[in-house]
Amino acid sequence: MGNIAIKVEQLSKAYQLGDFGTGTLSRDIERKWALIRGKEDPFLKIGETNDRSKAGTSDVVWSLKDLNFEIEQGEAIGVIGRNGAGKSTLLKVLSRVTVPTVGSVKIKGRVASLLEVGTGFHPELTGKENIFLNGAILGMRKHEIKKHFDAIVDFAGVERYIDTPVKRYSSGMYVRLAFAVAAHLESEILIVDEVLAVGDAEFQKKCLGKMGEVSKGEGRTVLFVSHNMAAISNLCTKSILLKHGQLQTIDYTSRVIDNYIRTGENNDGQINSEDIIVKQASTKAGFHTLRLLSRSKGITADFAINEDIIVEIEYDVYQDGATIQPSIHLLDTLDTCIFATFSAPSASATIDTYYKKPLEKGRYKSTCIIPGNYLNDKSYKINAFLVPEDISDMAVAENVLAFTVVETGEMRKEYTGDWWGVVRPKLSWSTQPVKT
Repeated sequence: MGNIAIKVEQLSKAYQLGDFGTGTLSRDIERKWALIRGKEDPFLKIGETNDRSKAGTSDVVWSLKDLNFEIEQGEAIGVIGRNGAGKSTLLKVLSRVTVPTVGSVKIKGRVASLLEVGTGFHPELTGKENIFLNGAILGMRKHEIKKHFDAIVDFAGVERYIDTPVKRYSSGMYVRLAFAVAAHLESEILIVDEVLAVGDAEFQKKCLGKMGEVSKGEGRTVLFVSHNMAAISNLCTKSILLKHGQLQTIDYTSRVIDNYIRTGENNDGQINSEDIIVKQASTKAGFHTLRLLSRSKGITADFAINEDIIVEIEYDVYQDGATIQPSIHLLDTLDTCIFATFSAPSASATIDTYYKKPLEKGRYKSTCIIPGNYLNDKSYKINAFLVPEDISDMAVAENVLAFTVVETGEMRKEYTGDWWGVVRPKLSWSTQPVKT
């Protein structure tokens, strides 16, 4: 394999839903005979990709489908994708926890993996015993494990509890010890799933630093699954993007993150009059269409943290001479109002020439731009209002649009922990000495 650490060819993994049998004795025998001869299961050829956004018809789901890629020794590779994309299944196949249905995986070297909490540890054994057990599974001798023992315990910070059965550990302690074991024992490939989310921000930073060290300093190959785009961006030079179990791209991480944002599954970003739930109607005006736009990809509900979010409100004015002020409230997922804005000159960065202007009967469009590098990487929703002179006659539509701001890593070169607050503005800072 030369300098190739992992080679994946035509990899597919299928799962049977419901009854595991084929339904008839003759088909069960045919399946068994095919497997004995080393042939593909003839009844796993019909199935569908793992798309959770729509109902399926087949009782066979392909969690992975026709994956082909190579990873060189010493590379740090991120695995990106939404829930159900096949990320964890891929890591389980590479870790030899489960076998592929079709295709092959060739691995050069020993694999240490940290998958979901609980994998690889025996709950009845102590932390110390589990360290030696994991080392033995990797093929290490006792004196080799002893050489790393103190470093493992120190990194995990569980010295006081090292002789306690791990079933009594908290989830955070469990993950700290499991990561320390996987990172310090002598394996050529380190595979880490999203379980680091269990740890606190300080330990996550410590883990990312260690993964960078084993990749760049020790020349070991690292595969890292995370929904934290900042962590992926800082650690991984290249990344894999999965969608519905299929490989979308493998490229430099910045390009893959951009692709991930552009091909988000939540592409609605628009609602029309027949779907708008109006909490309060107005005799002067009514909503026609509301939409969210990105300058680069048009209508969408997924925005990079540095992108402008363009909110458009199309509405119909029912009477000549009506004055209508469109307004929006931005809320977080807990319904906390982050800000309210409308088109008055004193409340807007631009001049809306139609503000307070009597309008002719017809359709109008008002646009509000939420600047990039302002919101945090969270989910948000919008309430919309059409306010005439008599505010008791306003039109109100609550939770009419929703969107997600996605981290790109651009503002997290120096800090990878949780960023407090519902907004994250990019402000001006400077420092100068003070004479005393």
